[in-house]
Amino acid sequence: QVHLVESGGGLVQAGGSLRLSCGASESITSIFVMAWHRQAPGKERELVATITNGGSTNYADSVKGRFTISRDNAKNTVYLQMNSLKPEDTAVYYCKAQLLLRAYWGQGTQVTVSS
Repeated sequence: QVHLVESGGGLVQAGGSLRLSCGASESITSIFVMAWHRQAPGKERELVATITNGGSTNYADSVKGRFTISRDNAKNTVYLQMNSLKPEDTAVYYCKAQLLLRAYWGQGTQVTVSS
């Protein structure tokens, strides 16, 4: 079992920044892909960003140029730096660890961006 705990959500003004953290219960070097997803009421869940154990990243078109996913292997932590936040970024953000046979999810953290 991989346990994930997100933190760093909150309320920010449009144009502001926020950094989310996802702490994992085991070394993230053994996890092929770490990802951030988000879901707002009435919206389908969206894949926001991924980072592999090789360090490659990808992003949803809606966040490219504004969000950055990174990792600190020594701290077993993955981050999502969110800049130039927009009201449409408002959602519950979930951390996911994708292993070979299954995925593990965190509990989610609320991000609210006011206009």
